[in-house]
This record gives sequence, structure tokens and C-alpha cells, in this order.
Amino acid sequence: MADPAADSADFYAHPSAVLDPGCVVGRGCAIWHFCHVSAGAVLGENCSLGQNVFVAGGVSLGRNVKVQNNVSLYGGVTIEDDVFIGPSAVFTNVRNPRAAVPRRDQFLLTHLEKGVSIGANATLVCGVRLGRYAFVGAGSVVTKDVPAFALVYGNPARQRGWLSTHGHRLAFDVSGRATCPESGSEYQLEADGVVELRIKN
Repeated sequence: MADPAADSADFYAHPSAVLDPGCVVGRGCAIWHFCHVSAGAVLGENCSLGQNVFVAGGVSLGRNVKVQNNVSLYGGVTIEDDVFIGPSAVFTNVRNPRAAVPRRDQFLLTHLEKGVSIGANATLVCGVRLGRYAFVGAGSVVTKDVPAFALVYGNPARQRGWLSTHGHRLAFDVSGRATCPESGSEYQLEADGVVELRIKN
């Protein structure tokens, strides 16, 4: 990773972007118009921040995270590798905000595990954890944890099915087995969720 105060030839930042001293930006990142990356924020390698993205101090992004236009990532948000966040998605960090009541010491943590996708205009109420490759439909409001591989949408978001790592609906047979039609990877439906059994290259 590189310190943006040093030579930034190993990542791209548009001239209108603001990178505060003390933020860390990984190699191969692209930071577009009017973004603001605060001191203490960490971006892994090959991340992309679309126009008008704000990343607060203490926020951590893994590798290959794609954040689309008009998203603000506030303190308490952790994002693992290969996460997609659609345009104008909303994150919060306090459940009961009041302008006259300081609650900076009461931020609730929000954690997005590897491969999660968040649809455009979705809202994540703070304090939730989204499992690996969970998928949140556009315009949804997530108020509780989401299992790995689960498809959720609505307000409040409810589970509507299961998706593969490639984003295809999984149709399970009578034995609880399913195959991704694109990758050929196999999945097993169990009492506590879905497990990826075999990854086909």
C-alpha cells in the first residue's frame, strides 16, 4: 500500500478528490471525482471509488472493493474483499441519533464479508453483519444480519432465496444440492444455511 502523501503513481486519484494525510490507499485503486478519503481510512489494493464517495476515518476496505457514486461510509464500517456497493446506498452508525445528543462513542459496527453485493439505494441500519456473498436488492432496508449466500430484498429486507458466488439463483434438489449454472460450483443447503462444496475453475 502507498501513503497518498508520497508518490501516488501506483494508484489514480482525480484532481478533485481529497485524500487526507494519514489515509492509506492500496496499489491499483481508482478514486474519482469529488471523493473524500479521511485520515485513518484504509483502502486495499484495486479498489474503485465512484464520484462523490466519502470514506471516514476508521473505515477499512479490503481488496477489489467497488463503491459506486454517492455513497458515504461512516465510522464503524468494515468491508472485506470483492464487495460491490451500488450507487446511493446508505450506511448508518447510530440507531437513535439526536442532533443535541453526542453519540460518537456509541457507533454500532457494520461488517460486510467477502463478496457481498449491495443494490442501488439500499439502506443498511448499523449493527448488522452480512455473510459471504450475500446479496441485497436495490432499495432494500437491512435491519438484521444476513446469512452467507442469501438473497434479501424489501423493506424491511427479508430472505427470498440463495445465490451462488457468481450471483445466480440456486435451485436445490430433494437432497439439498444445487449447482451454479455459470461456474459449475456445487452448494449444499443445510439447517443453518448454504455451504459451498466444490469450486469449479
